[in-house]
Amino acid sequence: MNREEKGLIKKILVVEIVFLFIVTSSISAVISYNQRLQKENEEYLEKLAYICRDESSRYCFDFYTEQVIKERYKDIKQEKEIIADTQSSFSNLLNPSLDSPWPMKCHDTHHTGRSPCGTADNPYVELWSYDFDYGADADPSIGEDGTIYIGGSYEEIPDYLFAFYPNGTLKWRYYAAGLIWHMCPSIAENGTIYIGTFSSALIAINSNGTHKWTFDAGDSIVSDPSIGEDGTIYFGTMWGSGGGGKIFAVNPDGTEKWRYQTGYHITSDPAIGDDGTIYIGSGDCCFYALYPNGTLRWRYPTGDIIKGPASIAEDGTVYFCSFDNYLYALYPNGTLRWKTEPWWYGSESNPSIGLDGTIYAGWGTRLFAFDPEDGQIKWEFEFDGTVKKSSPAICADGIIYIGIEIGDRDGGEIVAVNPDGTERWRERISNEWVDSSPCIGGDGTIYICSESKNPFKTSLHAFGTPDPDAPDTPTITGETEGEIGTSYEYTFKTFDPNDDEVYFNIDWGDGEFKDWFGPYDSGEEIIVSHIWDEEGTYTIRARAKDTDNHWSPWGKLEVTMPVNQQIAQESPLFGWLLERFPKAYILELSKVTKIY
Repeated sequence: MNREEKGLIKKILVVEIVFLFIVTSSISAVISYNQRLQKENEEYLEKLAYICRDESSRYCFDFYTEQVIKERYKDIKQEKEIIADTQSSFSNLLNPSLDSPWPMKCHDTHHTGRSPCGTADNPYVELWSYDFDYGADADPSIGEDGTIYIGGSYEEIPDYLFAFYPNGTLKWRYYAAGLIWHMCPSIAENGTIYIGTFSSALIAINSNGTHKWTFDAGDSIVSDPSIGEDGTIYFGTMWGSGGGGKIFAVNPDGTEKWRYQTGYHITSDPAIGDDGTIYIGSGDCCFYALYPNGTLRWRYPTGDIIKGPASIAEDGTVYFCSFDNYLYALYPNGTLRWKTEPWWYGSESNPSIGLDGTIYAGWGTRLFAFDPEDGQIKWEFEFDGTVKKSSPAICADGIIYIGIEIGDRDGGEIVAVNPDGTERWRERISNEWVDSSPCIGGDGTIYICSESKNPFKTSLHAFGTPDPDAPDTPTITGETEGEIGTSYEYTFKTFDPNDDEVYFNIDWGDGEFKDWFGPYDSGEEIIVSHIWDEEGTYTIRARAKDTDNHWSPWGKLEVTMPVNQQIAQESPLFGWLLERFPKAYILELSKVTKIY
C-alpha cells in the first residue's frame, strides 16, 4: 500500500468518525428532546388530572391527553382574529349607561354570586344557543353594554375568547394561543377583558377584541382573575418553577406588582375584601389572606385541598369549601367562626350569599342553604343529579340557579330553586354534563354553558323572554302511538310575524337530533320522519328561528312507542294482550320481561 492509498484511507476514517459523531450527537439530542417533551407532557397531564372534576370522571384527562397535548406542540402561527363589527342594527340592544351586570366569576370581588337584577318574570324560553365545535368548559361574564364573553373553541382549538351580542350573534373572537379551560373572563371598568390560559399567559384584551398586553406568569393559569379597586389584577397559578402555586398581583399596564408562593397548585379564585385583603385557597390544604402589598396576613390550615372560590359577607366573614367535607366560616382575623359538614365529600362550588345573608352551596346531589350565624342547614334541595364545579347564581328575587350532571355523565341540566328550597324550573340542555356557573344579564336573561358528546362540543345557552319578532311556537302533528322500528312522519309548522324565512331544529326525545335545517317560508308545512328503536314514551320538541336569529319557544308532542308488532305476532301471549288492551302497551310487563 503506497502513501497515497494510506492517506486516502486515513481521510475516509476521519470522515466516518466525524459522521458517527454527528449521528451520535443527533441521536442524543433527539433522545434528550424526547425525554424533556415526555417530562413536560407528564407535568401537563398531572395538572389536567388535578383540575379534573373527580376520579370517576376521566373525560378531561383522557380527552385532553389525546387532543390538547397535540395542539400544545403543534406549530400554530400566532393570530389575532377579529370579526368586523358591522352589526349596527343591534345597537338598540345595548345600553352603555348600565353598569356591568356580571363582570367576573361569581359576579363581584366578594364572590357573592348575587345579581341586582330580578328574574321572577323570566319565562325560561331558550332564546338562542351557540355551539363551539370542540369541548371547552367555560363560565360566561357580561360587559356593561350587554356583550357576553366566554372561552371557547374554533376549528377544534380551544384557545379562543368569544364575544357575543345579547341576541347570540358573534361579535368577535380572539385567539389566545393557549387553552382557556373552565375560565371566566373578568372585565375592568374601562372595558378591558382579562383571561388566563393553560399556557401561562394572563392576557388583556380591549373591548373591541384587539390585543392589549400579555403577562407571562411562568405556569398554567386556571384561577379566574379578580380586579381590585385600583385596577390590580389578582390570580393564582399551578405548580411553577421553584415549587408551589403562586398568587400574582399584576398592574393594569401588565407589569408584575408582586407574587406570593404557596405549597401546591392553585385553582381557587381570589376574593377581595373591602380593606383590600386578598383571600384564596390552595392545594396545600391552606386558606390564605394576603395584605394588598403581597405579604401574608394569616393562613388557615384545613384537612384537605381547597379548589373552589371563597366569598365574603358584608360583615367581613369569609366562607369557603374544602375537600375535607367542611364549609368554613372565618372571621376577618383568620380565626374560626364555625364549620359545618353537610356532605361526605368536598365541594368546588362557591358559597354564594343571598340578600339576607343565607349561604348557598352546591354539594354532592344537593343544594344547601346555611344559616350565616351558626352554619346550621336551613334547607336542602335534592337535584336528582350532582353538582361538580357550578357555583350558584342568585337573582334579586332570591331565586338560585345552578348547573348539574345527571347520572354518570348521562346529561346535564340548569336548575332554578326558590328561596324556600322548592323547585321552580329545570331544563336539560346537554347529553353530557353542565359544570358551568350561570350568570344573569341586566334584563334577567340567564346564560350558562353545557358540555355534550358525540361530537364533543360546548354550547352557550340563553334563557329569557322571546323577542316579539321571533317565530311562533311550532306546531307538531302526527301519530302519538306507534311501534318501534317503524318510520313515522310528523308535520312541523310555524309563522313568523315579519314573514321572514325560518329554520327548524328537532329533538326526537331519544337522543337523536335534527340540527337547524331550512330555510322555509313562514307558515309552510314541513314533513320529517323518524324511527324509535326502543319502547318508551318520548317527547318530540321542535323550535324555529328566523333569518335575524330570533328563536321561538319549544313546541312539544308526546309519543309512545310500545313493542314491535312482529315480536307480538311471534308471541301469542303478547299478541293477545295487545289486541285486548291496546292502550296498555304492556309497558309495566316489559319492565319485568325485557323485550327486544
